[in-house]
Amino acid sequence: MRKCPIYVPPEGPPQGILPNPEIYALMGEENIYKMIEAFYAELALSTIKEMFEVDFLPAAHRTAAFFVFILGGPPLYQQKYGAPMMRKRHLPFEITDKARQVWLDCFEKILSSAEKNYSFPMQHYQSFWDYLVKFSAWMVNSK
Repeated sequence: MRKCPIYVPPEGPPQGILPNPEIYALMGEENIYKMIEAFYAELALSTIKEMFEVDFLPAAHRTAAFFVFILGGPPLYQQKYGAPMMRKRHLPFEITDKARQVWLDCFEKILSSAEKNYSFPMQHYQSFWDYLVKFSAWMVNSK
C-alpha cells in the first residue's frame, strides 16, 4: 500500500506519442509477447522486482497485450481487461523517478538485441523509445 501522497507530473499525460504502427506489422504478435516476457525476466533481476507479482508471466502477458495495441495491432488489452487507464492501475505502487529509470534500463537492455531476438524493426527504435520515455514519466507517482 501507498505510504506517501500521490505526485502528479507537471507535464501531464503524454499526448500524440504513439510509436510507429508498422512495428506490429513487422514484428508480429508472437515476437511482441516474447520481447515483453524477456523484459519481465529482466525486471525480475532488478531492484524494482518487488513491485511485481511473484509469477511474472501473467503480468508480462497483460503488458504484452497492451503493447500489441500500442505498436499497431489489435486491442487485445482492451478486449481482455477494459480501458488501459495505466496511471490509475499503477497508483497502488509507489513509482519514483529512480524506479522509472530502472524500468527504462531494463527495456533498453532488451531492445539492444531486439532486432535479432524479436525481429524488432530498428528503423522505428526512436519512436518506440520516445514513447517509453514519455509513458514512463507519466507513471511516476511518488517523489
